[in-house]
Formats: sequence, structure tokens, C-alpha cells
Amino acid sequence: MKEIAKSVFIQDAYPGVVLGALVLPGGTLLIDAPPRPDDGRAWLSALRAAGAGKERLAVTLDAHPDRTLGARILDCTLLAQRQAQAQFQQRAAVFKAVSLDSGAEWEALNGLSGLRWQAPTLAFGVHSRIHWDAEAILVESHPGPEPGACWVHAPLHQVVFVGDAVPLKQPPFLAHADLEAWLAALDLLLGKAYKGWQVVSARGGLVTEKHIRNFRRALADLHKRLEKIGEKPGALATAEKMIPKLLSAFESPARARTQHTQRLRYGLPRYLHNQYGSVPAAQLGESEAG
Repeated sequence: MKEIAKSVFIQDAYPGVVLGALVLPGGTLLIDAPPRPDDGRAWLSALRAAGAGKERLAVTLDAHPDRTLGARILDCTLLAQRQAQAQFQQRAAVFKAVSLDSGAEWEALNGLSGLRWQAPTLAFGVHSRIHWDAEAILVESHPGPEPGACWVHAPLHQVVFVGDAVPLKQPPFLAHADLEAWLAALDLLLGKAYKGWQVVSARGGLVTEKHIRNFRRALADLHKRLEKIGEKPGALATAEKMIPKLLSAFESPARARTQHTQRLRYGLPRYLHNQYGSVPAAQLGESEAG
């Protein structure tokens, strides 16, 4: 666990996503959850040692299983953007760990079958404010990686948690993505409003302006390529031939190439189906995890 600003912590030691927490006078704001229950208990224990009390609220930055499977162990109310909340309504109450080969972190873990989802009981549309400090914490909708993606802003600390908006040294999850909205969010992140802020990626931890610009460049190139082929016959075959170059563009390390290749093989047909209708639904299958 690392304290990146006064009372603002991140944790990258667990499989899943990089976690965040703000230990504030009025309570502790948890950002995402690790998939494994034991890791969730360890995370809470570490925060108690850092001064966290019993009052807490959790925010999920979207509905991806890597950050939502273990939310129940946090034993508190869960807040999400409204579209992320809606995705939970499509899930069975009990999780069945059937591998989707989506390139997600949870697929490499054992012992997750039988976990019960915790659906968010609080939801917002555009933004929500949490008054637990001298300045309100803002939770704000920023779709792109997922329809229900959001960011957590701590203005007093000049820290923003951006979820999957800027994955570091890995390709993006594309299955539910909107690349135009995603690029718009990145432009906002690169603007004056966040100058001097610490930016926390759920897929890599602290990221610099250079990281954000490099990722935006690669994502814009991917969007341009998909726009050219999206509605053409054979779009999927053409897109899959791009995968080696995409892995290089997104700086995927050699040790993760198998996982990241599968992430793109899973995401590309779903993106082409959702955005252009060029891949039939019958080719996609259904997702237990959502």
C-alpha cells in the first residue's frame, strides 16, 4: 500500500485492478475491490492500520468483474454510475467462474465460483458529491471503456482515479467500449483542468502525462483503422490481423502477450458488432460475468 497524498492510498499488490482509498475525517471512501475475498480482508486491515474507521462507502469505477467480484467483502454500501448498476441486473446472483477468455485478470484466479455479486444500491447519472472532507469528493461519469465508467476526483488532494481510461503497457478492453467517448475523456484529462494532478489508472497505478498521450495516440490510431473497415465484409478477419501491431502500439510486454492477445480477440468482434453490426451476435456467445 502506498500513500500518494495525505490520506490517499493506492494498492497494486492484488490481482484484479489497482485499488484506491481516501481515509477522510467523516469516513473512508474505497475505490474498487479485489476479486479474492482474502485480498479484500487484507485491504481493509491495512486501511484500519492507516487510521480508517468503521464508516465507509465503496465506489466501483465500472461494472467489470475484475473490480466488482469482491465488493461484498468490503461490507459497505456500493455506489456506481447508473449504467454500471444496470449491468448487475443482467447477472445471476451467484457468480460461476466459467472462463470467457476475455483477457481479464479474474480468469487466472481460482476459488471464485460461488461468490455472490453485490449490486450497487446507490447510483448517479452525471455526477455525485461525497462530503467527507473540507472539499467534496466528486464522482463523475466518463464513459468510454464501459458505458458506466466513472472517475473519482479529490480536488483538495489533486488526485483523480480514472479506472480503465488509461491502461499502462496493455491493450484496452473493447467489448463494451465507445472509442469516440473514450478519446474525448482522454482529451479532458490532458487539458488544463488536471494540470499538476496525480492520475491513478486501475490498470497500472500512477500514470504521467506522457503515458496518457502515448495511450491516446494508440487508441486514436485504432479508432481510425476500425472506422475504415468497420462496415466492410471481412472486417473481423482484417481486425484480427492488426493484433500484433496493436500489441506493440499499446506496449504490451512479452510476458503478457498471450493474455493481451486474447483480450483483443475477445474485444474486437464485440466492438465491431456493437458499433457497426458487421459481426453477427451469434458469433459472440453470452457472458456470465457481464
